[in-house]
Amino acid sequence: MPLPFLTADRAVDAPGEYSDDVALPFDDRDRWRRPYRPGPWRVGAAALLLLLASFVLLAAVVIAAAGAPAAAIVVLGVAVLVIASALRLLRVGVWVSRAGLRRVAFFTTTTVSWPRIRGVRTVQQPVRWLGLPRTVQGQALLAERQDGATLPPLLTDHNADFLGRAEAFDRAADLLEAWGDEYRAG
Repeated sequence: MPLPFLTADRAVDAPGEYSDDVALPFDDRDRWRRPYRPGPWRVGAAALLLLLASFVLLAAVVIAAAGAPAAAIVVLGVAVLVIASALRLLRVGVWVSRAGLRRVAFFTTTTVSWPRIRGVRTVQQPVRWLGLPRTVQGQALLAERQDGATLPPLLTDHNADFLGRAEAFDRAADLLEAWGDEYRAG
């Protein structure tokens, strides 16, 4: 039973063509868009954080009812931080628009305009497994600036969006390379 109100973009919901791994279409190329769906590991981690936040909020209500408003405010602040962390975790990834390429990490965001990018390519190299210190051999999508500096890997086939979804990684990497080719030349 498809639920069209839950999709990221209604243009994806053509009858009979619903799939979890379909890349999102780009109707408006001036808006920042993620050219792939967030992976199950990322969504699951955010859901667990939101579940934790619900328990922390319940604790804040109990503490406030017990008559300790200062402690309740502190616990409420912790809940707000957990909710903000879950939302930021869902924003992490690569975003593209006509203006350039944006790599959103948990604490930082790097935006590079397309004319300042020399190339976007997929390479075989050791990559971090789910962002942890452990490395495994895999594929990474790299963007090289005109000055020769290389950005940290934009995507890897072992990150929270693509672990176990090799076809989705290939599709997202091809799409980002195509965006780079189109807008660097244009």
